[in-house]
Amino acid sequence: MSIPVADPARSQDVLLVASLLHLMSHYTARGDGEQPCVKLASVIERHLCALARLPDADPVLRATCEQLAERWAGLVDAQLPRPVKQPLLARFMKGSRGGKAVAAQ
Repeated sequence: MSIPVADPARSQDVLLVASLLHLMSHYTARGDGEQPCVKLASVIERHLCALARLPDADPVLRATCEQLAERWAGLVDAQLPRPVKQPLLARFMKGSRGGKAVAAQ
């Protein structure tokens, strides 16, 4: 009697799906008032992209992962801190402090 050997590529796919489900569960299980973790959301998005690129993935799974990856990417973008805009004069003055100041005449 022979024991069936799992296909290594298929095992990798299953591991990717399992880890994605684990990450998504951790993302949703937050304490009261605790903000969502942008790093975790980014990792979830990358896992979804990886699943969407699997060559042997079912077309429905691939399409679903692509759509979800776009939504998670939007969520990540929304959570990232926005750069503080400075007025043009303030940026100019900040750049001139590094020894680049123009000599007064």
